[in-house]
Amino acid sequence: MSDSSQALSSIKTAKDYNLQRQPLEYRAMKSIFLTGMTWMMAILASVPLFSVIYMLVIKGGTRINWETLTSLPPAGFEMGGGFGNAIIGTLVMVIIASAISVPFGTLAAVYLGVLDPNSRTATLSRFLAKTLTGFPSILAGVFVYSILVIKFGYSALAGGISLAVLMLPTVVLAAEEAMRQVPQRMKDAAYGMGCTRSQVIWKVVLPTGMPGILTGVMLAVAGAAGESAPLLFTALFSNYYISEVMEPTASLSILIYNFSAMPFDNQIELAWTASLVLVLIVLIFNVLARLLGR
Repeated sequence: MSDSSQALSSIKTAKDYNLQRQPLEYRAMKSIFLTGMTWMMAILASVPLFSVIYMLVIKGGTRINWETLTSLPPAGFEMGGGFGNAIIGTLVMVIIASAISVPFGTLAAVYLGVLDPNSRTATLSRFLAKTLTGFPSILAGVFVYSILVIKFGYSALAGGISLAVLMLPTVVLAAEEAMRQVPQRMKDAAYGMGCTRSQVIWKVVLPTGMPGILTGVMLAVAGAAGESAPLLFTALFSNYYISEVMEPTASLSILIYNFSAMPFDNQIELAWTASLVLVLIVLIFNVLARLLGR
């Protein structure tokens, strides 16, 4: 028998080995234990979330109807009413904030992720953006109050600008990361075909990174929709529908804050219902962010 045949005969086939995972094996037990602990922590972390949603549905779900979603807030001793103006005001200020933060944030991300990612300016800007993600929201309201509200008064525009300050770092960091994930070979291929840098950005980088950019935008919008502290200093509140952006404007978060402290059952019920509507709005934006991220 030759050496090669002896070597082949000495090699065991897969059937000669027991490839089944043994339940009492150390690695199997460790995997089962860590998997169980992960599920347990996930369930414990979700208990407060589902308890809050359950409480909002029980206490606020009974008042959700077309009248509540379209009517104006009631006076102290009045029954009924709604918060249609607060829904419109919230959407208007979020739109203003998005119109400011998304273009500027995307342009900043283009510079940080494509044009000059390793420069000192980019490093400093990236550091400031990460620092602003932990910026107290009430300070954004104080900042806009000092430069805009003192001169022009409370308005939806001031509220939108304060929300834009909070949205900007999230948009910048998410968009930069999305652009960094674009494969370098795609950009090199575009350059090899004779494309300019601006054409590579507009035709390759932005379209390819658009799902990640939109995910960051949706997450920033969801966070801004639930803010209340900056709006206290900028938009204040109004019992009427918004007619122009340079006037005080209602918002869901401030309505909840005002109504929850009133000694009237009708206003407290409306506060619960407004809380449920606000949670649903934020949930919708978060779900859209996850779907776009895929």
